[in-house]
Amino acid sequence: MATFQRTISLPAFPRGFHLITRIIEREFAAELRQLSQGMLQVFIQHTSASLTINENADPTVRQDFESFFNRTVPENAPYFRHNYEGADDMPAHLKAALLGHSVLIPITNGRLNLGTWQGIYLGEHREYGGSRSLVLTAWGE
Repeated sequence: MATFQRTISLPAFPRGFHLITRIIEREFAAELRQLSQGMLQVFIQHTSASLTINENADPTVRQDFESFFNRTVPENAPYFRHNYEGADDMPAHLKAALLGHSVLIPITNGRLNLGTWQGIYLGEHREYGGSRSLVLTAWGE
């Protein structure tokens, strides 16, 4: 079984949900091509951003995600005590905890085997989150 691992940096994205599938495919293309079948784990090394898989076609899905999570975990809630870095500090951590820090995707014939309408999202939950690091780990045959 072959195993590949690399850490990549994403550019800074504004707050919201952003498709990063193409970035991952481009940055890890050589490794993916070496696997006829396997798995790719994408892990984000941050506590205020998240990863998820959802529809990749209609941008209103990403807007609705942002609206839903902003209403579910509002800024300036009087019960939040962790606000050292601003009003979006604790809400960002909670949103990341709800969505998660990794996704697992099958690899088939050297390509990510996502569904037709699926894409990998970065959930950027801070106003100014900055560059984010992803650990990409692929294994298989």
